[in-house]
Amino acid sequence: MKNKNNFKKSGLILCSPDKLIKSLMVSTLIFTTLTNTLQAQEPTYTKPSWWFGAAAGANFNFYRGSTQKLNEDLTVPAAFHSGFGAGLYLAPLVEYHKPASMWGAMFQAGYDGRSGKFKEIKTPCNCPADLSTKMSYVTIEPSLRFAPFKSDFYMYAGPRVAFNVAKSFVYQQKANPDYPNQVDNPEVKGDLSDVNNTLISMQIGAGYDIQLSSQNKRTQYVLSPFVSFQPYFGQSPRSIESWNVTTLRVGAAFKFGRGHKSSDVATVDPTGPANADVQFSINSPKNIPTERRVRETFPLRNYIFFDKGSKEIPSRYVLLKKDEVKDFKEDQLEVFKSKKLSGRSNRQMVAYYNILNILGDRMNKKPTTTIKLVGSSETSNEDGKAMAESVKSYLVNTFGIDGSRISTEGRNKPLIPSGQPGGTKDLEMLSEGNRRVSIETVSPTLLMEFQSGPDAPLQPVEIMDVQKAPLDSYVTFNVDGGNDEFKYWDLEVKDEKGAVQKFGPYTQKKLSLPGKSILGDRPQGDFKVTMIGHTKSGKTIKKEAPVHMVLWTPGKSEEGMRFSVIFEFNDSEVNTIYDKYLTDVVTPKIPQGASVIIHGHTDIVGDADHNKQLSVKRSKDVQMIIEKELTKLGRSDVKFEEYGFGEEDELSPFENKYPEERFYNRTVVIDIIPKI
Repeated sequence: MKNKNNFKKSGLILCSPDKLIKSLMVSTLIFTTLTNTLQAQEPTYTKPSWWFGAAAGANFNFYRGSTQKLNEDLTVPAAFHSGFGAGLYLAPLVEYHKPASMWGAMFQAGYDGRSGKFKEIKTPCNCPADLSTKMSYVTIEPSLRFAPFKSDFYMYAGPRVAFNVAKSFVYQQKANPDYPNQVDNPEVKGDLSDVNNTLISMQIGAGYDIQLSSQNKRTQYVLSPFVSFQPYFGQSPRSIESWNVTTLRVGAAFKFGRGHKSSDVATVDPTGPANADVQFSINSPKNIPTERRVRETFPLRNYIFFDKGSKEIPSRYVLLKKDEVKDFKEDQLEVFKSKKLSGRSNRQMVAYYNILNILGDRMNKKPTTTIKLVGSSETSNEDGKAMAESVKSYLVNTFGIDGSRISTEGRNKPLIPSGQPGGTKDLEMLSEGNRRVSIETVSPTLLMEFQSGPDAPLQPVEIMDVQKAPLDSYVTFNVDGGNDEFKYWDLEVKDEKGAVQKFGPYTQKKLSLPGKSILGDRPQGDFKVTMIGHTKSGKTIKKEAPVHMVLWTPGKSEEGMRFSVIFEFNDSEVNTIYDKYLTDVVTPKIPQGASVIIHGHTDIVGDADHNKQLSVKRSKDVQMIIEKELTKLGRSDVKFEEYGFGEEDELSPFENKYPEERFYNRTVVIDIIPKI
């Protein structure tokens, strides 16, 4: 007699809890990006801090381990090992989190169903056997709530304490299919023995608050879809055998809370003595240009980055055919654009993505120059050398460079790797930055002025660009809460017709917004700007100021200059490579009476607050070097503006999709605007 393993197939398509939670988390994060910080009317009530309501959802229970002894009266012939089921979750809830805060607390307590059905097994007599359970608990779940973006998206984590209230089972051994016409054994029902009355485990989850009512209502309602993951740690239903349960919970919570009337909030009279130490000022340029022609000296990092697992030059780099070399001109790079890029990267990274063509063209014009290509693959020296050989092959076969002028070497990691010892965050992005080929040379005609050594940057390229919304067209708001420091603040901008735009919340003391974001398509306008500051002591302070804005396009003759300084990962001080460049190249080109706008940036690797401070330190260091050199020259006619934008997406020079974009975003940009 053959032992046939004819398992009964369920109509459910099962997937692992890890895959389910990843899909749901991604969906939640995508939904988060759809929020808009601009609002068109003034709220009458604040957002509530306390929320009450109820949560409902489905528990998807994944059984693992084994169980065979069901109780003192029944030990089945073979052990059950895995299964799946769905159970109901119902719980009242309480939440506390202040508006625009990152931290809060949650508490839920209710019914928690962990029922499921084990996969069918075969007993020694080749008889199919089924086992299902109805496990349920009263659960208590306190959690810490964290909103990383101070928005409606939040994450939570905390312990779970569960008390068993149901533990029944249904077992049935069916007839041997090899002997037709036999009758199945009757179902056996009972309660499981050795059940743990109390379970202590944990959970982690995420949710999103969807506002169902406007803030002009005192009682406000929210619907919060959520997903949580509760691993098997501490979730063994019984004190014997090894059966455990992992649960993925998906559901929604309905919450309501009561806000405070604006009259209930301690609003201080802007002219009163209690508010005398609060400072609010607006700097609006007399003329806000929409674009300006800029002659940009663009630095060339001596790196070519490679995709993971590939030894071929990525297609985002501009690769010419041999018959196109004769038409290549370094001062007409806009003709040779990458087809892989869009947005900011398409407009400005065109210079960098032509680095191999610029290098080949320069080597042809200077036939005595030599280079060394060092590949770093993060896998082996052989793979690194293969990457270097790929670059050499392009220069030799396309530009006709004599191969004896190019040497190659392979390494596991570059001499200056991205990252810090012991670092664990954003490892994949840092790893992408280490898969590269470095161009090393001792030929001074290929290098940036005053530089030498294997890691010196290549000679920069000069390009012409049209600068959109230059920084001197930004309206600057200066806010200082004085003795009672602001926790956060908002801006309301009202035009002559009473239409209101709302911006915020913000935490920094200095904010710059593009003038066009307020004016839109209007050529000019008068606005009343209200700053609403929320202090740490719980007060709300309002300050008002009028502002007149004019939008115009400058004449064709206006042309600025732009230079960039590149920083290594997490460095805040100017590299010695650029120190002399700033003093001997950039500073002498600043005309009399010019304005110099210095703005620091970072990539998206690491903590956003840290990156903000890092960009400020970078811009201040550059400004200090230039000011010191101007003082040596006896000049005091230059006006400086200094900003640190961190990783702000809309203000960063480039996108952050590829490692070369992130390397170039670790920068300070110097805009030199001549006196008009």
